[in-house]
Amino acid sequence: MRIEANKVVTIDYVLKNDAGEVLDSSEGREGLSYLHGAGNIIPGLEKALADKQAGDALNVSITPEDAYGERSDEMKQTVPREMFPSPEQVSVGMQFHAQSPDGQMMVVTVVDLNDEHIVVDGNHPLAGENLHFEVQVKEVREPTQEELEHGHVHGPGGHDH
Repeated sequence: MRIEANKVVTIDYVLKNDAGEVLDSSEGREGLSYLHGAGNIIPGLEKALADKQAGDALNVSITPEDAYGERSDEMKQTVPREMFPSPEQVSVGMQFHAQSPDGQMMVVTVVDLNDEHIVVDGNHPLAGENLHFEVQVKEVREPTQEELEHGHVHGPGGHDH
């Protein structure tokens, strides 16, 4: 069965940056399962996997525009310390959920702080990065009706709720 819209795909992968450093991997875990065409993975990887089948292997490099986008200085914000419930416990690298100006939930990372302010960055940590994937397609199957209705995979390697 070939990978196309509304198929459940399970892959093993290794993700590296331009320097060859491993950023993420499915090694030692169940593979990543996703519903193809539902926007569950970055667009560049989804495009590269189209029409592949179980057993196929590929190496693909993805530019920021087909991954997490370019870094944007507009995504950084300086906020008063008192906006945090326990500001004395906040440190660089911590992540928080916040609401974007358009009402969407987003993750922000603390990138700097002082006695009065905390600087958070709403860019995805991999924004602006070229991503290099080594991928092995493990399985391609039909989705369940519930997976189609929910727009994501349930069970091993997917979403449980």
